[in-house]
Amino acid sequence: MIPVMGYEGRRVLVLGLGRSGRATARALAAGGAEALCWDDSAEARALAAEAGLALADPGRPGLFDGLSALIVSPGIPHLYPAPNRWIARAMEAGVPVDNDIGLFFRSVATRGWAALDVAPRVIAVTGSNGKSTTSALIHHLLTQAGRPAQLAGNIGRGVLDIDPPGEGGVVVLELSSYQTDLARALTPDVAVFTNLSPDHLDRHGGMGGYFAAKRRLFAEGGPDRAVVGVEEPEGVFLANQLAEAPEDDRLIRISVERRLTGPGWHVMARKGFLTEWRKGRQVAAIDLRGVAGLPGRHNHQNACAAYAATRALGLSPRVLEAGLRSFAGLPHRSQFVAERGGVRFVNDSKATNVDSAEQALRAFERIRWIAGGLGKDGGITALAPHLDHVVKAYLIGHSARDFALQLGDAVPHEICETMERAVARAAEEAEPGDTVLLAPAAASFDQYADFEKRGEDFVARVLALG
Repeated sequence: MIPVMGYEGRRVLVLGLGRSGRATARALAAGGAEALCWDDSAEARALAAEAGLALADPGRPGLFDGLSALIVSPGIPHLYPAPNRWIARAMEAGVPVDNDIGLFFRSVATRGWAALDVAPRVIAVTGSNGKSTTSALIHHLLTQAGRPAQLAGNIGRGVLDIDPPGEGGVVVLELSSYQTDLARALTPDVAVFTNLSPDHLDRHGGMGGYFAAKRRLFAEGGPDRAVVGVEEPEGVFLANQLAEAPEDDRLIRISVERRLTGPGWHVMARKGFLTEWRKGRQVAAIDLRGVAGLPGRHNHQNACAAYAATRALGLSPRVLEAGLRSFAGLPHRSQFVAERGGVRFVNDSKATNVDSAEQALRAFERIRWIAGGLGKDGGITALAPHLDHVVKAYLIGHSARDFALQLGDAVPHEICETMERAVARAAEEAEPGDTVLLAPAAASFDQYADFEKRGEDFVARVLALG
């Protein structure tokens, strides 16, 4: 646990009692604060009470008087589309609003770090797609190199629930826009921006607000090193804002779409080869084509980001190459499940929007595509230019018929409705060399609790084929 500093003997209210909220309350108490807790869910309050946490109804008269801070869980809106009523009450009362990420950055460094030969470091990863894989890959590369590392934030453990990092320790954080938008302290040693595509726009008041939330990771505290994907105009802009000169090597630009030139520090992946360039000279090259855990262009982008972040900490290219080759990938993200009769089965249930589905579709030849669920605005019309590898689509869930109409005559398709039937039909019709790919391009909540449950169902159906 990371005890929260700065609130000794003061009252703090924690709003939202999921995993991160309960960990935050415990960390506040460990630091000497009087931690009060609330959640609009009676079930969540009951769990908190069973854990010994002190509950306090924000509607109680006078509760905000003398309150030092309101700590908010990531899922609770504070501005758009409308602020939560208790957050609005806190802001009207002048009570500072923060989240567990802000508390982590103000508390993780202690006086004891001065006695360490190698001080701990924090790497924080944000972006629209690939955050989880990039964060997990950075953690894997560090541990394979013998560096003590912990994975937390939007993946792994809650940020305040981890162990205090010791000699040479590295904390790897995956941070969503919800987390970076509100944190009052953001001071990683290395910050990573993978890419940007429209998502959560209602929560951020549009694309500008969404990018601004991501940009805060780089603007609020100023990381020692920044790794920035420059595929989109926002990434190009961010890189330009951070660099003091063309040769400024505090910035590492990454790309999988074009060759980067100039005297700066660049990491690129083109035609399956990752290359590192510094001061106009190539200093390393790695063949990614045979790395089973990182298939496709989108995973090569993740590899570039993870390689650059760990190079910024001084790991050697040879050590990193070995780590890349041993990475097995994450469940539900281009996860290889099985091969039967020359047919590969791949689970990318995390592809819940068209941008992530596009990346999965570009990673394989001759695809039997399982898609559908709770479709998002625009459906799958934006995927039309990327369906040339799709032999047939097998459509499931609430949006199956809408997706069928959008595919029209361009792609053979079948409305299967359920995962069981989709897997059975795709396996029955697949030929050697085909890939049966679950990349839904839709949310899971029509049939499943989350994308993980959907992916688990796909895996179970595949393994049951015999």
